[in-house]
Amino acid sequence: MPIHDWARVDHGTFHHFHLGWGPAIRRALNNGVLPPGYSAMVEQHADRGIPDLLAPELAVPDAGNGAGPVGSSTGTATAPPKARFVAEFAADPYARLRKTVVIRRGDDRVVALIEIVSPGNKSGRHGPRAFVGKVASAIEHGLHVLVVDLFPPGPRDPGGIHPAIWSEFRDEPYTPPADKPLTVVSYEAGPVTRAYINPAAVGDTLPDAALFLGPGLHVNVPLEATYTGEFGGISHRTRAILSAP
Repeated sequence: MPIHDWARVDHGTFHHFHLGWGPAIRRALNNGVLPPGYSAMVEQHADRGIPDLLAPELAVPDAGNGAGPVGSSTGTATAPPKARFVAEFAADPYARLRKTVVIRRGDDRVVALIEIVSPGNKSGRHGPRAFVGKVASAIEHGLHVLVVDLFPPGPRDPGGIHPAIWSEFRDEPYTPPADKPLTVVSYEAGPVTRAYINPAAVGDTLPDAALFLGPGLHVNVPLEATYTGEFGGISHRTRAILSAP
């Protein structure tokens, strides 16, 4: 199914679609995409320092918890994912020495996030700044992040969402292709942080994207299949507006 022009409808309509798409991705991840020992949850946090997220959590795979080796799922991959653009930087070793309070649940720990950008994340002065800050903070703390942005650049992110995030770490120019202003980007956090950027456009098939679970290890998130499934559940009126030529 082609990516639709969500600017045709109001912010609330996309918000409702977003609320259904997240759980659809969670179900797909928990039903054969994630390897043993990982699970996806949809979580809402009031703390602005923690993104609203889909959080695959890792039960530490030692010999006693039955999780099995991390690479035991046929869906995991260690080769770098295919992307139109790739950027990377080596972390400043002193940046990680600051003390951080982390809340753990048993032996589980959050290892990755999926963020679907909504219009509110790109409007006003606070929205983009808060969103970029949350994603950058997650990466800085070693969490891998997949960002899906189905909205074109605006006044607050003239180059798109990726350079706004990347500029928190490095001043490297990036301009999305003029004919592909939307962005799907996978961030691999670690001693070397990499961004795998796939530009897209309205009318394109939404590309599946890498979600890293550890340095050099990722699964492919079925974005297109889950998007298509959730699109079939919205109102006939909204589908007609979005599907019109």
